[in-house]
Amino acid sequence: MGKKRGRIFSKILLGITMLFFYLPILYIILFSFNSSRSLTKFEGFSLRWYEKMFSSNTMMEAVLYTVVIAVIATVISTIVGTLAAIGLSRSRRVLRNVVEQVNDLPIMNPEIVTAIGLLMFFSALGISKGFTTLLLAHIMFCTPYVILSVTPKLRSLDPNLVDAALDLGATPIQALMKVVVPQIMPGIVSGALIAFTMSFDDFIISYFVTGNGVNNISILVYTMSKRINPSINALSTLVIGLITVALIMMNIIPVIKEKRRKKQV
Repeated sequence: MGKKRGRIFSKILLGITMLFFYLPILYIILFSFNSSRSLTKFEGFSLRWYEKMFSSNTMMEAVLYTVVIAVIATVISTIVGTLAAIGLSRSRRVLRNVVEQVNDLPIMNPEIVTAIGLLMFFSALGISKGFTTLLLAHIMFCTPYVILSVTPKLRSLDPNLVDAALDLGATPIQALMKVVVPQIMPGIVSGALIAFTMSFDDFIISYFVTGNGVNNISILVYTMSKRINPSINALSTLVIGLITVALIMMNIIPVIKEKRRKKQV
């Protein structure tokens, strides 16, 4: 009887938790189709705010900057982070431990500290704030997450695989690309996804290092939240839709590949 009550309580608690997390998202999606400017009363279905969003050059530029910076930062940080993790796996333990501790600093640091540090760094170098500083900042704080994601996969990798590949005539580059990278690919993909999410979502660091005319979605939403603008709901719904489609594709594609592989076998 006690176990049954415990299960019922767990289900209720899970339901409340899911409601707490997803009700605001559903609220945003619903009111993005509201015909009026009200954010509390739904007065009818309309695509008015989506039309306003797509006709706004400011919003479209923010979306473009966000996607471009997130993609470039993800690609560069994934390559740099993966190579750094592979290099550390072949380094001495003392050096590896020191670098890993240093790598954890940007992750554990409050974002406001990192933002101020980057602002002072760029100012000291005389670099004008804008697209370049925003991109460099995103690459900087995304790379540690890639290293942190790839390192466990490298630790579980059999070190004799590389030696065997080299003994069989493979060059170091071939051993890296055909032996090491395929084995640690799940860690690389996880790191890339974390990097993309961190870049796409970042506000505090972006706010400090960006310049005039270069805004991402988070900064734009912050500036628009000071006044009632239902276009925020439309923009947020668009982002939610893109992320949902990406997650669905990421889960479906491996299943399709696995089915094709089984058919070929």
